[in-house]
Amino acid sequence: MAGKAPRSTPERTPLVPGPDGIVRLSGGNPQIAKGDGDAVVQRYIAAMPGWQRGIGETMDAIISREAPDAIRCVRWNSPFYGSEPGRWFVSFHCMTAYVKIAFPDGIDLDPIPPGTSKQARVRYYDVRENGFDAELFASWIRQAMRLPGERF
Repeated sequence: MAGKAPRSTPERTPLVPGPDGIVRLSGGNPQIAKGDGDAVVQRYIAAMPGWQRGIGETMDAIISREAPDAIRCVRWNSPFYGSEPGRWFVSFHCMTAYVKIAFPDGIDLDPIPPGTSKQARVRYYDVRENGFDAELFASWIRQAMRLPGERF
């Protein structure tokens, strides 16, 4: 079109690795390459920022206790825990002010986690600093590991 200047896209500032060599995405979420097994999940947890690392360590310990045979992986920069390869029952992701925990069958948990989703069955539990209910989370893990879960 005559008279219109071409649109330019703003330059993005490249993400820079922290002292540990890991890039943190917006909100502080560690950018961890896709992988299977406990080692990659532990790498993610170790890279969680500030107080969120303690929440990650506590959640991982609870999952290890309540679902000792859980399969672990990292996909889409988030750790996933499942009842079998490719079928997950919980995952989490770091946001700026909280850790977002996802339950793909959350609608079937008792009590139902408070965070809603565009997906009818998914429910979220957002954990803010000093606001983690370990007993409630353990109860949800005991329930969630017995549900069908989500395939990917």
